[in-house]
Amino acid sequence: MKYAALFLLATLTCQTLFAQTPAQVNNQPVEAQLIEHGSYTNKDGNSVHSPAHSKSGQAPRGATAKCRDGSYSFSQHHRGTCSRHGGVSEWLS
Repeated sequence: MKYAALFLLATLTCQTLFAQTPAQVNNQPVEAQLIEHGSYTNKDGNSVHSPAHSKSGQAPRGATAKCRDGSYSFSQHHRGTCSRHGGVSEWLS
């Protein structure tokens, strides 16, 4: 009985993980929910989504700051965040 319960739990966990898109697993924004697209390489060598407006007006997954022009930043560092978007309006995380 224990093994059957463990097998069921493992199966459900795998189904949940594989049902998610790579963006959901990596906490990246979903492109279809954004108006602008693109990315840049940050000082750590990581690819980061460029600031973008969301279609819903709500903060997209992975956003770290809201810029003064209404776009959302996905920056991994505070320095330079929203620098071409009027500066940071508020930090989200």
